[in-house]
Amino acid sequence: MNKGFIISLEGGEGAGKTTILEKLVAWLEYEKVDYLTTREPGGVRISEKIRELLLDKENTDMDPRTEALLFAAARRQHLVQKVLPALNENKVVIFDRYVDSSLVYQGYVRGISIDEVFKLNEFAIEGILPDVTLYFDLDPKIGLQRISDGDREVNRLDLEHFSFHEKVREGYLLLKDRFDRFKVIDASQSIEGVFSQVKAEIIKAGIVNE
Repeated sequence: MNKGFIISLEGGEGAGKTTILEKLVAWLEYEKVDYLTTREPGGVRISEKIRELLLDKENTDMDPRTEALLFAAARRQHLVQKVLPALNENKVVIFDRYVDSSLVYQGYVRGISIDEVFKLNEFAIEGILPDVTLYFDLDPKIGLQRISDGDREVNRLDLEHFSFHEKVREGYLLLKDRFDRFKVIDASQSIEGVFSQVKAEIIKAGIVNE
């Protein structure tokens, strides 16, 4: 790896990305892999401010194109300030959500179109795409139940109708067929089962030796 490596974690609400990210980080530390973890929207001060706007439960009247533009703006600032310097240091950068979230949530679910949102984000990311995307696939009924049973703060996207979350899953499965980098993880398994599948994909990518 001579210019770093990007892993993105994607999935619907309650798919378990955060739990698996913690286990992934512990494993990479054990394997002495130089890494950086970050999240979208957010990661740096300006992007975190935009995140507050995007996830505020009061902002239910936000226009879909405004939403897409705000995500792209947060993404650009985050890349310039945090991600690109890490890649230049040959680090493995692990995203909790990245550009594919916009393609699904704003492009497919909000109806702007995946291609149009991708064009918008091309301006923001200048070709910086994940090397591997781990998509945590889960029935949205299970994901939303996990959220209601847990102590995670409910955000604006959690309040959408169930059909919204069904379309999120449909959108990700469309991207799976579009991008070879998409690796589908069965998120209905036990935590140990999910993490075992994640480890196998990381080893295949050559980040950790078997």
